[in-house]
Amino acid sequence: MTSRPNIVVIMADQLAPQFTATYGHPIVQTPHLDELAARGMRFDAAYTNSPLCAPARFAFMAGQLVTRIKAYDNAAEFPASVPTFAHYLRQAGYRTCLTGKMHFVGPDQLHGFEERLTTDVYPSDHAWTPNWDEPDERIDKWYHNMDSVKEAGTAATTFQLDFDEEVAFTAKRRIFEYAKYRDTPFAMVVSFIHPHDPYVARPEFWQRYDAETIDLPTSPVADDPHSRRLAAAIEAADVSVSDEQIANARRAYYANTTYIDAKIGEIVQTLHEAELVDDTIVVFTSDHGDLLGERGLWYKMSTLDHSMRIPLVLAGPGIRHGSSSEPCSLVDILPTMLDWATPGAWPTLGAELDGRSLAAAASGADADPEASALGEFCGEGSAHPIFMIRRGRWKYVQCDIDPPMLFDMQEDPGELTNRAADPAYATIEANFAAEVGERWDSAAIRTDVLASQRMRRAIHAAMSVGRRVDWDYQPRRDASEEYVRNHMDWTVAAATTRFPPIDGAAARS
Repeated sequence: MTSRPNIVVIMADQLAPQFTATYGHPIVQTPHLDELAARGMRFDAAYTNSPLCAPARFAFMAGQLVTRIKAYDNAAEFPASVPTFAHYLRQAGYRTCLTGKMHFVGPDQLHGFEERLTTDVYPSDHAWTPNWDEPDERIDKWYHNMDSVKEAGTAATTFQLDFDEEVAFTAKRRIFEYAKYRDTPFAMVVSFIHPHDPYVARPEFWQRYDAETIDLPTSPVADDPHSRRLAAAIEAADVSVSDEQIANARRAYYANTTYIDAKIGEIVQTLHEAELVDDTIVVFTSDHGDLLGERGLWYKMSTLDHSMRIPLVLAGPGIRHGSSSEPCSLVDILPTMLDWATPGAWPTLGAELDGRSLAAAASGADADPEASALGEFCGEGSAHPIFMIRRGRWKYVQCDIDPPMLFDMQEDPGELTNRAADPAYATIEANFAAEVGERWDSAAIRTDVLASQRMRRAIHAAMSVGRRVDWDYQPRRDASEEYVRNHMDWTVAAATTRFPPIDGAAARS
């Protein structure tokens, strides 16, 4: 048995912590996440580094901000030359495995993982490239609109349910296989697509919520310029939805959150059954949140907290039970894993990290008053970069074409009062404005985003002509070596695939 912990990262998609019982929601049922938090550390000010799927996931993998690795949007390539935590953990002797969604764009569909057990749920090419050259033209074919709200309800199956069932199955099977090799630690990412819209749930989860109990959004419509742009982009400004449709969408989202919670339970139960739970640190998080009608908005792509905040719960050996108010973000997970895997002896890093380790905070250290969470948005719905700094009680948002926003998250967690224009907060706002100017060259970033988009649109146009060539991942599978075949001794197969093993199985294999 290794003295280093196994690491299992369970990632949801578009799950806002505000809509979990673990973070205080009175209706949503998340008993397995509650149980994980009851024996681990819950981070209450965890943020995505970009409120969009692919950029957030690339930052998570690399421990670097979106603008550093040019992962601007859902069709930006994640370069194969960027080191990830999978590369570093492999150097440290870990088996590495990905099952589920990671939305890698480009021909490299592994990014350091030794194996990948499923394909991805979304395309890996440049088709979803935004166009900042025509910012007022609404994207249609692949972009969000209000149909997900209007058509919310139940179904026996969907492509998302098919995908997540496969993800859970392959993860559990691989965990049992890892249990046979206890001398080598493993790191596995199990990444689901729920509760991401469409808001469609299995009936048994839908029925766990009474229609009369579903809470409707109560916050006023956000009126900052980017929120207005976003409302137009998703058609929320032009397409009206009824209270019944809003309640149905939220009910389905709650049901799908409970579905994901059940998957957490399945993975943790498998670790128990494989006798690995005491040697494994479990991380639960999401790539970003969901506004779910709050402030008159839906989905993500906003710097408001329902879009930017994520759940982050750590549990396992060396993790104390408690909660932390320290601001943190997805880029902090890579250095945290390195502290767990190679304490005091990190492998040589191939790139500067933007994150910091949360290992001390997870062990019960006091919150760092200077700790920050940084956010960037360079995707659709805007034609200029948007930057966010969350530190202490303050959250600051800056975009070249918009008035700055400053919120006191302690006194105003709903982000209802912008203090940036208040003379009483002039010094605080000026300090944050200066920091944004030092950290980011907004004009240069915008120039690079435009150039990247133009190149990718040209590539996609060319690749759409003639013979189709896809980058989508094809899972490797050799059925001739599975289960029982004629070149095998079936008694050996029966013994070696059984867990717990029976006496003599190792010798027969």
